[in-house]
Amino acid sequence: MYKQLAFEITQIDTGLIAPGVAACYLLESEAQVAIIETGNFETTERVLSLLEQRNLPRENVRFVIPTHVHLDHAGGASSLMDALPNAELVIHPRGARHMFDPSKLIAGAKVVYGEEKFKALYGDIKPIAEARTIIAEDNSSLLVGNRKLVFRDTPGHASHHFCVWDELSAGWFTGDTFGIAYPRLSDTDKPFLFPTTTPVQFDPELLLSSIELMISYSPKRMYLTHFGCIDVDRSISDKLCHQIKDYVNWIESQPEQDITQESIKLWLIDYTYQLLMQHGSTISMDKFVKIMAMDFELNSQGLLIWHQRKLAKQQASLVKILD
Repeated sequence: MYKQLAFEITQIDTGLIAPGVAACYLLESEAQVAIIETGNFETTERVLSLLEQRNLPRENVRFVIPTHVHLDHAGGASSLMDALPNAELVIHPRGARHMFDPSKLIAGAKVVYGEEKFKALYGDIKPIAEARTIIAEDNSSLLVGNRKLVFRDTPGHASHHFCVWDELSAGWFTGDTFGIAYPRLSDTDKPFLFPTTTPVQFDPELLLSSIELMISYSPKRMYLTHFGCIDVDRSISDKLCHQIKDYVNWIESQPEQDITQESIKLWLIDYTYQLLMQHGSTISMDKFVKIMAMDFELNSQGLLIWHQRKLAKQQASLVKILD
């Protein structure tokens, strides 16, 4: 459940869906604490238990920081804020309104999961008071003790996404911008990284730019929400970017009538499994598909929506020219 990392950072498995799916991180400096990512309502008990083990009063938690408002990242925010009396929520400018009034987030998630499953996953998500919120504009910073955290706008996965640069560890808390690396996928000593293109705001050009921004800081490590800390260099980011470009190139090479969510999903399964085999994994196709089922469903949805949106813009531009 807990993994002590260097630089006074503890990785917490949020327990969301299954072990090794989603992490949040506890940062310490001079007895002050920040929590990056929030999991769901059940994650709160894990955070509080860790604070107790460390003899850290709840009052010492200064900041709760979801990288964006998708519920696997921000679903536990209101529960944590209720439990941490001195904490302030740090949020992207475009995501703040959904923390003040989460009704649209809740409604959207219920469409995806259904009422019963939503309740089991996320419980009762409450509004967070605006007075307890800090809007983190691009390139703004905060101190946790003597530890500086810098917030950079990183759209591409979502327009309400920032990543958090930790100067002390020379590492990024990446949210979904730097992809996913489930430990269960790779039986080598190197993580297998793949992009997330979930709906509805995936934009490949913006995502590639965001990844390049992160690499420009010469990071030594990435703290992935999905899942864990990985060492990083340019070769890893190049492989991630190459996958994003391949996604786009494949869709744009297909006859329009053949582009469906199912065709995209089937191509993603085959393409990603081939990459995983080249990576050196020996996982079976059946196990691979089982682990990745939700990601393939969401990624294919996101890619289809991106493609349809792009077509609509092109058609609108053509109509404008013809007028």
